[in-house]
Amino acid sequence: MPGNKYNTTNPVHIPTNRVERLLRQREFMRSNRNSQQNELVDNNNIGVVEAENDLRSREREDNGTSSYVDQYLEGAASAARQYMEGIEWPEPRPVRQRLLVVANRLPVSAVRRGEDAWSLEISAGGLVSALLGVKEFEARWIGWAGVNVPDEIGQKALTKALDEKRCIPVFLDEEIVHQYYNGYCNNILWPLFHYLGLPQEDRLATTRSFQSQFAAYKRANQMFADVVNKHYEEGDVVWCHDYHLMFLPKCLKDHNSTMKVGWFLHTPFPSSEIHRTLPSRSELLRSVLAADLVGFHTYDYARHFVSACTRILGLEGTPEGVEDQGRLTRVAAFPIGIDSNRFINTLDIPAVQENMKTLQEKFAGRKVMLGVDRLDMIKGIPQKLLAFEKFLEENPSWRDKVVLVQIAVPTRTDVPEYQKLTSQVHEIVGRINGKFGTLGAVPIHHLDRSLDFQWLCAVYAITDVALVTSLRDGMNLVSYEFVACQDAKKGVLILSEFAGAAQSLGAGALLVNPWNITEVAASIGQALNMSGEEREKRHQLNFDHVTKHTSQEWAETFVSELNDTVVEAQLRTRQVPPDLSEKNAIERYQQSNNRLLILGFNSTLTEPVDTPERRGDQIKEMDLKLHPALKGPLKELCSDPKTTVIVLSGSSRGILDENFSDYDMWLAAENGMFLRFTRGDWMTTMPEHLNMEWVDCVKQVFEYFTARTPRSDYAVRETSLVWNYKYADVEFGRLQARDMLQHLWTGPISNSYVDVVQGSRSVEVRAVGVTKGAAIDRILGEIVHSKSMTTPIDYVLCVGHFLGKDEDVYTFFEPELPPHAVGLPRTKGSDGHKPPGERRSSTKSPANKNSSKPSTSKPQRPAQNNDKKTQGHVSGHPVPEKSSWNVLDLKGDNYFSCAVGRNRTNARYLLPSPDDVVSFLKKLADAAVQPVTNGSL
Repeated sequence: MPGNKYNTTNPVHIPTNRVERLLRQREFMRSNRNSQQNELVDNNNIGVVEAENDLRSREREDNGTSSYVDQYLEGAASAARQYMEGIEWPEPRPVRQRLLVVANRLPVSAVRRGEDAWSLEISAGGLVSALLGVKEFEARWIGWAGVNVPDEIGQKALTKALDEKRCIPVFLDEEIVHQYYNGYCNNILWPLFHYLGLPQEDRLATTRSFQSQFAAYKRANQMFADVVNKHYEEGDVVWCHDYHLMFLPKCLKDHNSTMKVGWFLHTPFPSSEIHRTLPSRSELLRSVLAADLVGFHTYDYARHFVSACTRILGLEGTPEGVEDQGRLTRVAAFPIGIDSNRFINTLDIPAVQENMKTLQEKFAGRKVMLGVDRLDMIKGIPQKLLAFEKFLEENPSWRDKVVLVQIAVPTRTDVPEYQKLTSQVHEIVGRINGKFGTLGAVPIHHLDRSLDFQWLCAVYAITDVALVTSLRDGMNLVSYEFVACQDAKKGVLILSEFAGAAQSLGAGALLVNPWNITEVAASIGQALNMSGEEREKRHQLNFDHVTKHTSQEWAETFVSELNDTVVEAQLRTRQVPPDLSEKNAIERYQQSNNRLLILGFNSTLTEPVDTPERRGDQIKEMDLKLHPALKGPLKELCSDPKTTVIVLSGSSRGILDENFSDYDMWLAAENGMFLRFTRGDWMTTMPEHLNMEWVDCVKQVFEYFTARTPRSDYAVRETSLVWNYKYADVEFGRLQARDMLQHLWTGPISNSYVDVVQGSRSVEVRAVGVTKGAAIDRILGEIVHSKSMTTPIDYVLCVGHFLGKDEDVYTFFEPELPPHAVGLPRTKGSDGHKPPGERRSSTKSPANKNSSKPSTSKPQRPAQNNDKKTQGHVSGHPVPEKSSWNVLDLKGDNYFSCAVGRNRTNARYLLPSPDDVVSFLKKLADAAVQPVTNGSL
């Protein structure tokens, strides 16, 4: 489909960081809003009743309010990163970006009036209000219309009717709705996210039901994705909403990786200990992480999500979000607001004024307390009523001076648990009214119904104390609505600390633990007896927040952040190497005469331990084994006389012997400090006089922390020690690693000549100069001498999952780097091929007698030198009469350095996983036995 050409203007000024970009975007939105303040609400906003058009026209006036971006910028400044030089940033222009809002339900209710006739009724909701008056985006809604439409005629007619409201339907059949919506969403995800736990599995049929519900959940999400993909245009922003669509970001990104996708959760996100009980926990987390930006109402929910990704998936949590092999999914808090002007202006309507007068007369002489909730387990209605009962018991003087109006909107009336809750609430209300009521009045007015908008505003306006006792709530906008209607009366808000709104309105509200009935009762007394001065101060704090941080500002901020996140992701992508071109690498291999293959072992030639569903098996990871599918290809590559294969690993000699003794290859253990051809004995390439006196002290420290960190382990090698805490609790492991480092630097290694190498979940202490790159020149010299090599190496393939400290092996062979003056002598007479063991003992003789001290400088590499006249010796071998020659005759097109599963790398190319290494080496082995033909492969 044709794109809408968003952000295609000519580049001008280049913002230097996130703060500058967000400031510019905010000013642009404000100026654009000012220029449009006299326009009528157009079709971009879903149709609403005419009475609200006038209210929204006032909303567009510039009230001088600042958006939530102001708060965000304060924290963002510390994390802002500089743009790369030369990146061009387009000047914003007044062009309306298309926004595809994808939610489970469309903001309309559809009723069929005939075979091809439908009537539509707008459903007012928080998300609808959030996008009213947002002029910077052209919003289109995608979702289920709430009705089953099996026939094609009905579907076409409904689609046409909804198109006039800028809505696009997703048609779900009854079975999908039952399994996906009523089943997985409402029966599993919703209770879990509100800390109610999973339903108890008392029969095997229940387990099968859960599995079929999750399958339906994925199918439904794919159906939503199909509709989005059909209507998507280049440059659109896709905004997915709530727990119903956690699988949607992955479906969208699998179809189009460049699509801008944001996901926002309107409920709480539970702690990782709760979320990990979900059978499909990992799959859902990874699906959400496919989005560019993940948003929550509060920082607590965002922190829980990052913690779940860290603890369950083993990914890296950062201040900006969750990182997976260089790809960052931003995670942030975006507290939603309300359309405050709509409530404020409604109070001026004569009919509402009349309603307020009626209510004031009815409750004359009594303070009015108000509760507005769905009749739901999480709303804490029984706790609220019990606290009110306790207050009346302890304060007899207030019994005829206060009334509680509780509006409980019925929901899910066909579910037994909700029916039981309804009976429980009615029983408590009846008991309290019977105990404290009189013939003329009762202390509780309970309504099992909703109120229309004008009556609701009137009730808000005449209330003295609002009581919100949610046991767990994503945000609870009732508290916002109450504050918006209280500018005249200055009522008091009692707010549960377990509602998301507590983080925004906590300064002016009385925060309570709804489970503590005594505390809530005391807060009721405090609110009723509060002085006018204190009420006004508290109200003003909350009123300022509600009127400044509106739903419109929330929507604008999220989309602006999403656009900016995509820009930063593109910058990071430019720094990520491309995937290996297997065809090109194989063609160059076939055309070369002397090839060198350097292969890592762990996470390169081994079977993958980590999978999308499991973090891995600790026992398998500790017992490294060669991937079974590689045995044949390695045999073929090693038998090629034109190919030299080196396995370069940090593992010990014993592990390499166990896995590779049957192959004709070279083994370089402990980062290249020990070397042998598989037919010979081990020799050392360590620098002479390497000081290893620090080993025993470091070993004691590692033993200490291993004993105090469950599921951690350490390995002792001859040149290094490694402490691994990959399978320990992530946060505890990091704390222990930090303490370990502090202890090491202030004690055992404070005066030692060592390097400390930190991996993602490991700490390694090794002698200075012990790196794969530092050892490769000595290794190469041994191999050249042992093989009596006379033909320059003209092809190098270096593949591995190396630590950053060891990635100097990639740059060692890089032809585009300045060459070092190290040549190898060409002997006029061969000194014969001798097994390495006959020339050197295992560990008593150093490989390079010229290297008596460890060096931290960049390792030299054999390379072409300008005069081609180099005198000296290699690896301790005396130089006979000779003419200098070049060990490497390596052109850029014949060098393939490739990192496995690491996006942040110095390598030229990437391979995603060990499975991809297996696939590539199979193809390379097949090519090794095929004749070279022009245009092959």
